[in-house]
Amino acid sequence: MRLDRRRLPFAGHVASNAVMIRKLKSGEFRIYSRHADKKTGKRKNLGTFSSREAAEKHERAIQYFKHH
Repeated sequence: MRLDRRRLPFAGHVASNAVMIRKLKSGEFRIYSRHADKKTGKRKNLGTFSSREAAEKHERAIQYFKHH
């Protein structure tokens, strides 16, 4: 299946804008850094939250402070 970039809101920037929020077995949500650490090959843990909404709110705050 080929990805039609013309239909995406941020054509060409899909991979860099992917949100790295994953649900854990415990039911909590964890934010991971978007790029793997070169030394360990793993993503950094940027926080664990009880709800997806809280994780998304924190992820927006991270993006804001990265660019301001």
